[in-house]
Amino acid sequence: MIDMVSAIEELSGLTTKELSEMLKESDSFVLQSKAEDGGPKQVDMEKFVSSLPLHLLAVCLELGQGSDLAYVLRGVRFLHSLSELASRHTRLEQVLLDDVRLSEQVMDLIFFLLSILAQRKKENNVGASPLVHASLVAASLHLLTSYFSSQWHELVHILLAHPKVDIFMDVAFDSLHEDVRLLSFRLSSMSFGSIPIGSLECRLAHFICQQCEASLQFLLLLCQQKLFRDRILKNKELSRNGGILSLSHTILKLVVPYCLKGSTDIVASISRLKAKILSILLQLCEAESVSYLDEVATSPNSMRLGQTLALEVLNLLKTAFGRKQQNTSDSHDKSYPMGSVLISALRLVDVFSDDSNFRSSFMTNTVPFLTQILAIPHDEFVLSWCSVNLPVIEEDANLDYDPFGAAEVALLASDNALTEARASYSCPFRPSLPSMAYAQTRTSCVVKIIANLHVFVPNICEEQERDLFLHNFQKYLVSGSPRLSADQPASNDFKAAKVCKNLGSLSDYAKTLIPNLLNEEDVQLLSEFSDKLQSWCKSQAGQAALQVVHTDSPSESKEDMKLVQQSLPTQASTLDPNMNNLPKDVQNMEVSIPVSSIKPEGNAKDETPKNCVARNGSFLQNAVGQDLVHLGVARTASAGFSTVSSGVSTGHQRSKMDLDPASSSVDHFKTPELSKENGLQEDEKGESSMYDERQPKRRKRTIMNDEQIDELEKALVDEPEMHKNAILLQNWSEKLSVQAKQSES
Repeated sequence: MIDMVSAIEELSGLTTKELSEMLKESDSFVLQSKAEDGGPKQVDMEKFVSSLPLHLLAVCLELGQGSDLAYVLRGVRFLHSLSELASRHTRLEQVLLDDVRLSEQVMDLIFFLLSILAQRKKENNVGASPLVHASLVAASLHLLTSYFSSQWHELVHILLAHPKVDIFMDVAFDSLHEDVRLLSFRLSSMSFGSIPIGSLECRLAHFICQQCEASLQFLLLLCQQKLFRDRILKNKELSRNGGILSLSHTILKLVVPYCLKGSTDIVASISRLKAKILSILLQLCEAESVSYLDEVATSPNSMRLGQTLALEVLNLLKTAFGRKQQNTSDSHDKSYPMGSVLISALRLVDVFSDDSNFRSSFMTNTVPFLTQILAIPHDEFVLSWCSVNLPVIEEDANLDYDPFGAAEVALLASDNALTEARASYSCPFRPSLPSMAYAQTRTSCVVKIIANLHVFVPNICEEQERDLFLHNFQKYLVSGSPRLSADQPASNDFKAAKVCKNLGSLSDYAKTLIPNLLNEEDVQLLSEFSDKLQSWCKSQAGQAALQVVHTDSPSESKEDMKLVQQSLPTQASTLDPNMNNLPKDVQNMEVSIPVSSIKPEGNAKDETPKNCVARNGSFLQNAVGQDLVHLGVARTASAGFSTVSSGVSTGHQRSKMDLDPASSSVDHFKTPELSKENGLQEDEKGESSMYDERQPKRRKRTIMNDEQIDELEKALVDEPEMHKNAILLQNWSEKLSVQAKQSES
């Protein structure tokens, strides 16, 4: 009778080299060792190996506290060692691998062990349990390639042939999810203290990161196999009930504590975790057999989770592109690859924005990060988005997982014998060669996102969706780019001109990506969007720059407007020559109010500018739901009100969205504080939204009273096309101005 416990305790600690030498020296496959009392002890390896899987299964059935889990980890580690040695020892191979019954027991052990590890328990987060748990999940998954097949397509066939493969899928993702929760809890707890980089606590956090990454990498490689991916799409728990979405959201919410920002290994590991889960989502979304996003949309709960995840992906991009985009070659330590986070996120946004289930919410929520991309200086934009030679590109890598070394660290921690020196375990990397088309792929994603959101298909899209993305973009440029300081000229802060110029360059460059990365329709839609935005920019940009101007003298505002004029592209058609006088005093402007249009140099026909009517921070809606007439009344210091009126046509749904800011999912975003170029120090306000109607500090002022608004609404019923009639608009402008003066007097 073999003492299984003592045999596992003794033999599992041997390296494969030591175990191999003992097998070579053994007689009749019997290992000689010393018992605890110093006497000789024999272990019949054939009986021991044949009994090992069933013994571990029995232990799993009676699992209690962490010590039992550590014992199972020793047994799984020993199975890894035996599997590695089997190819060098014929007798061991015959016993371990050729016995069908034993193979079934190993598979059952893996499935059952993962089902236990998938359960959320309080004791999982006690002492060394997180390390043992994370190490055991990774070791169990990798036992599949170690014991059955290292060829992924062969392993997939083996798994799919098992009657409980769906259970395996559920518990594999759930057990990893529990590891990520444990990691998140540990990182959060480290935020409240000052943890020295390189300390034992820091190394243990990095260890759990690596175990999570090893498990996630294993699942990613499985998902890259079409048959396995298709089976996941049919799995109700993972697809329809949002199992993978929930895991993805937890990973994307991982935050490195401030005290560990200098720990490049932890920062890189968490970044690669995000890159890998985004890659899994991409694999599922791009599958051709079943629409993953359609499966998600079948359940209200999973749909809400999908919307939340989509916002998290956009927030990731917004945060990334909100930083200074001019990268340098030494911006990060190349010995710690960060993973392809941004390119994967951009590709995922491309997929989501092209899906009917998510397109409507992306109409608004993509605008902030797209603006951050497009509003950088032109030379920098061309270098970053219209070139194949990027200064720095994302580098991906796969871990070479070592189950023996990982288990050793976890077991030492379980025995309270772990030191800083022995905790410095780190998996080696296998760098992935970056794609030669990385830069072009990144640019093509931006083009396709804009095309997806701007396209209008008459028989499919509702009429109110026509140019809705364009209007949202315009609104964000106006509300998100006003001058915030008197110390800087308005032209430095106003982004519309830069966005339009960069869009033009992007449109030209996009043509070179046909047909490999883009089709002609994508480029045509981008060009159309760019042309419409430029046309609006030329008529609106100069006025929008004065929305929140605080000047010391009237001359400053005029000087600022000259600078804005110079930054705008030339335009064949000029604005109304009768509307070329700026207000004399704009010191008290606090709302989004239009001012007199600028008259560009040159002779051309008149063109009515587009402006807006504000009513308590909202927009006036036409009674017939066809158009919004944007009419502004600017307060001056010398004489009551002077008015400038005009119109713009948009859809009924857009009006409702503007009237009800709470209905817009853009509120889910937290935009980083405005940069120094907008006149604010980054540490003054924390995170605030550049486009957030919940923060009306400089916009909340009613510029028309209720009587004026009611009168204008009645007029719109009779004249729904008022915005196209410049004379009628001017008459109404003057009429409202007279009423304003009378009301003041």
